[in-house]
Amino acid sequence: QVQLVETGGGLVQPGGSLTLSCAASGRTIRSYGMGWFRQAPGKEREFVAGINWVGSNTLYPDSVKGRFTISRDNVKNTLYLQMRSLKLEDTAVYYCAMGRPWSSATVSPSTYDYWGPGTQVTVSS
Repeated sequence: QVQLVETGGGLVQPGGSLTLSCAASGRTIRSYGMGWFRQAPGKEREFVAGINWVGSNTLYPDSVKGRFTISRDNVKNTLYLQMRSLKLEDTAVYYCAMGRPWSSATVSPSTYDYWGPGTQVTVSS
């Protein structure tokens, strides 16, 4: 049984930084594409970052490009999302997700099979 658990969320001021972690259990993430999504109140779930199974390719939407960095530690079986220069509009629940075996970084939520419960990130002054 695959479980993903996000940690690291919290309250941060605009311009601040946070690093989210996603610990996986029940399966090694080594061979899987992984991703981060977010969902703000009243909005649809939005792709934030993706990384291929090798860790050699990453993908970001323009809204976070240059500010967010996705990375993976296959030894620790953990996915990370470093966020800097945070903006008010980054406020959302952030979810990590596990994709398909040997997969590239993908945008569509339908290409991810397992999801964590989410962690709240609030950017506010």
